[in-house]
Amino acid sequence: MNISKAHFIGIAGKGMSATALLLKQMGVEISGSDEGFYPPVSDYLKSANVPFSKGYRKENIPDDADVIIIGKNAKLVPEANEEVRAAFASGKLVRSFADIVHDLTVASENIVVAGSYGKSTCTALLAWCLRTAKKDPSYFIGEVTNGFESYAQRGQGPVFVLEGDEYPSSNWDSTSKFLHYNARNVLLTSATHDHINVFPTHADYLRPFRALLDGLPRDGVLVACSSEPHARALVQATGRQAVLYALDDKAHWHADNIVHGARTDFDLMRGNEKVVRLSTLHLGNHNIENIVGVSAMLLEKGLLTPDELAAGVASFMGVKRRMELLSIASTVPVYEGFGSSYEKAKSAIAAIKLHFPDRRLVVVFEPHTFTWRNREAIAAYDDVFDGAAKVFIYEPASQGAATHAQLTQAEIVARVRSASYDAEPIVDPQEALQRLDGMLRSDDVVLLLTSGELGGLIKTIPKLAERKFPSKTGEPATAA
Repeated sequence: MNISKAHFIGIAGKGMSATALLLKQMGVEISGSDEGFYPPVSDYLKSANVPFSKGYRKENIPDDADVIIIGKNAKLVPEANEEVRAAFASGKLVRSFADIVHDLTVASENIVVAGSYGKSTCTALLAWCLRTAKKDPSYFIGEVTNGFESYAQRGQGPVFVLEGDEYPSSNWDSTSKFLHYNARNVLLTSATHDHINVFPTHADYLRPFRALLDGLPRDGVLVACSSEPHARALVQATGRQAVLYALDDKAHWHADNIVHGARTDFDLMRGNEKVVRLSTLHLGNHNIENIVGVSAMLLEKGLLTPDELAAGVASFMGVKRRMELLSIASTVPVYEGFGSSYEKAKSAIAAIKLHFPDRRLVVVFEPHTFTWRNREAIAAYDDVFDGAAKVFIYEPASQGAATHAQLTQAEIVARVRSASYDAEPIVDPQEALQRLDGMLRSDDVVLLLTSGELGGLIKTIPKLAERKFPSKTGEPATAA
């Protein structure tokens, strides 16, 4: 790649900032612009000494930029953005970040993690295990991960681990991003219909996944979750050999002798053979399944020994917002689950009930994504909160509301109540905090389900728990 200076329009996006960091590590001079800058992206850019401008202006584009990378955003179109308009009129090379990632991965042994859910955790765990074993991988993770200096790194080892995003690459290229990533190996976690604003039907959603699998080289490794029916069907449709993983012994790789507690311990099995005993801090059977899938990829390819794998799994601290414990010094645990879809929310609730069976579960939920706000998906509210004793429902996000049939907060609350859950709306975050202060009990566990910020409650509820129910030892509550 012959680039000396690159300018990013929309640099605050995670994929854009990750690509900028990769190029910066390779010696490319970087500049960028966006509407707003917030942690953690702003912190990463500052620590990497990447200059950025707030607001879009044609003057932001350096005269000597070799390439201009433009993000995928409704506001990043020539008709509405003078900086984008200037970029296309400049005669300079204009590309998407997916195009750049393509160029960066041409010569690597790439592992692309794809799926409706589980891909951030699996990508991060793959990278973490390889890094812990001093394999110096390159990685491109879609979410901030505990223990990593950033979510993108250019390593010297041969392996490049990438979170595969099925979203369109840019406003001028509808190709799914992961189809640009030169996949040589794929870990497929799931293929349940998601992102209905982009893929109206399940067939639309599956099409790029099929293209990804069909494009694998014959010597590439395909690892797929056999317990997820759509992933299993996709693999069958390709007609190619695949390594299957699941919790049960119907798959090639599975878990056995599971012990749930403050740590989760289980035997990693290949067929009838125990490979290694693994231990993890992460809650829920869905995370055990994620670990089994990652283990299958690493061991099938001979990238790690079983002992190296076990060390990586045991020390992995997880992706932020993925069943992350927020109330560190409280006897009442407050977890955040990334509740962007029905499956993710169900998995998070199941994990809490599995590890805290004797505690009352209080859920604070924000319908932040299109998946939750679309009227056609209202039936998901009929059983998603199974196991919750109390559900607080924040107002739906408003961005993009005009592009689909948006549910109101009142409609969502009514539907949840009609399914016999004890639900109430959050009208004001401060009032909600006072309500929680009055009703929280010492035997509770709190789950925050959102891909947004819950009006600031993500920060204030854990503080409430630590103030109201402080841990005498300063340690978090045990998970049993």
